[in-house]
Amino acid sequence: MAASPSTPTTLSPQTAAVPVQAEGSGAPAFSPLYQQIKSLILQSLQAGEWKPGETIPSEIELAARFRVSQGTVRKAIDEMAADNLVVRRQGRGTFVATHAEQQVQFRFLKLVPDLGEPGSEGPAQRDVIDCRRMRASADVARALALRSGDAVLQARRVLSYGGAPTIVEDIWLPAAPFKGLTAERLADYHGPMYELFETEFNVRMVRADEKIRAVSAAGGLEALLNVAAGTPLLSVERIAYTYNDLPMELRRGYYRTDTHHYHNTLG
Repeated sequence: MAASPSTPTTLSPQTAAVPVQAEGSGAPAFSPLYQQIKSLILQSLQAGEWKPGETIPSEIELAARFRVSQGTVRKAIDEMAADNLVVRRQGRGTFVATHAEQQVQFRFLKLVPDLGEPGSEGPAQRDVIDCRRMRASADVARALALRSGDAVLQARRVLSYGGAPTIVEDIWLPAAPFKGLTAERLADYHGPMYELFETEFNVRMVRADEKIRAVSAAGGLEALLNVAAGTPLLSVERIAYTYNDLPMELRRGYYRTDTHHYHNTLG
C-alpha cells in the first residue's frame, strides 16, 4: 500500500530507475522514478484514500510525502491525466476522475447516431432483463482473472434510443466486489452503469480492451432487437479494468447499425 502522510516513502536518486525483469525477455526493463510515484498514487486510489470526484494532495504535498522533486510528481500526474485517471482544474487542483462527469460518461460509448454526436440522443432507455449469480465458465473466468467455477454476476439488458431497441448487452462481474447488486438496483439507477459501480461499490473502470466482429442476429437477439433473423449485427466484447489493470467486467454487446455506427478516435 501507499505510505501514509506520517510515514513518507523515501525514493532516493539512486532508485530513479529500478531494474525489473521484462516479461518474455532476458533483458531487464527499467521503471523511471515518476512511474514509481504513479504506481504509489494508484495504490492509494485503489485503496480508496481519495474517492472519485475528490481532490488529491497538491504536487508539493505529494513531493514531500514521497521525498521526490515536484517535477517528478508533476510528470506522474501528467501521465495520469492523459490516462483519464485524474482531472486538472485550473486554480482548483487535481481531482480523481469520475464517471459522473458529463465528458467522461460517453468515454466508453462508441456507438453513435449517424446524425449527431455521442450523447446527442440523450440517455438510453434501459430494460434490465436479468441479473443473477452463477459460476464462471472457463472463458468468463479467464477474462476476469478468476478460477473456473468462481462466483460471478451475470446481467442482461437492452438499450433503446428513440424507442427502438439498439443494443443488447451481456455483462459478467466478479461477485465479491459487487455484493448486493440486483436487477432492481440496476433498473432503478438512472445514471451511467459505471457511475453506479464507483459510487455504490467503490469500483472505478479506468480503461478497457475491445474486440469487434460481425455476427448475425440469432439465438433470441433478433427478438430483443426487433430485427429479422440473420440481420447483420456488430459484436463488441469488452474487458474493463480498474486501477493497476485488474479486470472487473466482461461485457458482450450486440449492436444494430442501421441508424448508428461505431466511432473511435485514434491518435
